[in-house]
Amino acid sequence: MCGIVCAFDLKERSEDLRPQILEMAKSLRHRGPDWSGIYSDEKAILAHERLAIVDPISGGQPLLSEDKQLVLAANGEIYNHKDLRSQFPNYNFQTESDCEVILALYKDKGDSFLDELNGIFGFAIYDAENDEYLIARDHMGIIPLYIGWDQNGTFYVASELKALEGKCAKIELFPPGHYLSSKKEGFQKWYERDWMEYDAVKDNETSIEDLKEALERAVHRQLMSDVPYGVLLSGGLDSSITSAVAKLYAEKRIESDDKDAAWYPRLHSFAIGLEGSPDLAAAQKVADHLDTVHHEVKFTIQEGLDAIKDVIYHLETYDVTTIRASTPMYLMARTIKSLGIKMVLSGEGSDELFGGYLYFHKAPNAKEFHEETVRKLDKLHQYDCLRANKSLSAWGIEGRVPFLDKEFMDVAMRINPKDKMITGERIEKWVLRKAFEDYLPESVAWRQKEQFSDGVGYSWIDTLKELVNAEVSDEQLENAHFKFPIQPPSSKEEYYYRTIFANHFPSDAAAKSVPSVPSVACSTPTALEWDESFKNMNDPSGRAVANVHSDSY
Repeated sequence: MCGIVCAFDLKERSEDLRPQILEMAKSLRHRGPDWSGIYSDEKAILAHERLAIVDPISGGQPLLSEDKQLVLAANGEIYNHKDLRSQFPNYNFQTESDCEVILALYKDKGDSFLDELNGIFGFAIYDAENDEYLIARDHMGIIPLYIGWDQNGTFYVASELKALEGKCAKIELFPPGHYLSSKKEGFQKWYERDWMEYDAVKDNETSIEDLKEALERAVHRQLMSDVPYGVLLSGGLDSSITSAVAKLYAEKRIESDDKDAAWYPRLHSFAIGLEGSPDLAAAQKVADHLDTVHHEVKFTIQEGLDAIKDVIYHLETYDVTTIRASTPMYLMARTIKSLGIKMVLSGEGSDELFGGYLYFHKAPNAKEFHEETVRKLDKLHQYDCLRANKSLSAWGIEGRVPFLDKEFMDVAMRINPKDKMITGERIEKWVLRKAFEDYLPESVAWRQKEQFSDGVGYSWIDTLKELVNAEVSDEQLENAHFKFPIQPPSSKEEYYYRTIFANHFPSDAAAKSVPSVPSVACSTPTALEWDESFKNMNDPSGRAVANVHSDSY
């Protein structure tokens, strides 16, 4: 991951703002510890903190076109950059960076090229000749992006909230699948799909073979790397599948079209949990099956509790389930960094695509099931995408998520929703399990869903609840709306996290950037209507789904 901070529509002299932009960018250096770069003229400033994954030697940013009139600051990866480059035989590329093709596309097509990109990104392009800018975020919001305005009206773009906090009077999340152009009014949506409507998919045929091949292609694409990489392996279905597919291709270098031997041919896998946790045992079984170089990270509950303040600073959220799951992931990332690994594949997105959360057992029909998956995907940038990106980037590691590959999503979301439904004969994510059952031990391929914060060890969440009950009184929670008038906490755990968040990010603008809605086992508020028992609950743990989870409470 990299970090960007840009300023446009300057209301102060550029030379006066430049030191401030450098300070703001410095707050993001954990995202990009390998190099710092800056471009400035009298009308714009673009700063970049680089994590070098592709073309580490010459791919420093901001990137400039040959005539120096177009400037790009980008955070992300463009997986199909080689195919896109072939469109421009006469364009004089300056580097081997996968992101440089964005400049060629912009020069040729203006703002109409975004859906051609298959990748993860948050970027800003500045056209110095015409004093124009284009800002865009990937289809799912896998890469974080924020915008803000200071009290003078200067407009800022940044990869994380912390760069804008204290500098901007107004801060907003940049919505996924949108762009912002200085030539047009407001956000413009570039990502739109037919499968967002149930009627477009309700009569489709389901091909398990097509699904399998599409995910294999997605994983293969995302192994593009010039540095050591690994896989996160919790022992659950999703991470086990991405690990198994990555192992198929790990011995060859993707950049050479699988002709040359890989620079780092042994695949490293990583799991974290408390001593005796369900995830550690399952992950070891998969690692043995795949013959990966497996690293088991064990943490104590106290180590997790000690890390929470830092986790909230890096994650920039007070959402309960995100913090529960991010804490072990944050601790694991530090170990991964110590081994020199700079990129990992992770399994986020599968549960949203296939209805894998246990509350989907309560879906009344295929239409409700499908519409809930669409709602979940729409909000994923505030939850699992944020967790995967920021937990890892806190230690300078890039996380890639093959299940959210743009092309794979089109295949997965066009499956007939009735074939995703959970029945007496079919467990959650049956179609995905069926597609990859031959790749995995049977006990893993057909293991019940565990949310990451549960799977690392049930006592992790149980202890968190005990801690917050001791720290936050009933009276404090009852009067929370006085202390936190914006989105008052609805539980003691949220109150505890919100207090830490407010110490890091005291502005109202920061508070508004975090979602705060009732949920059972990660459901959207709409899905609470599916079951009478959900209506008075607000617990994101999978164990909250009575009579579904094997250890429900």
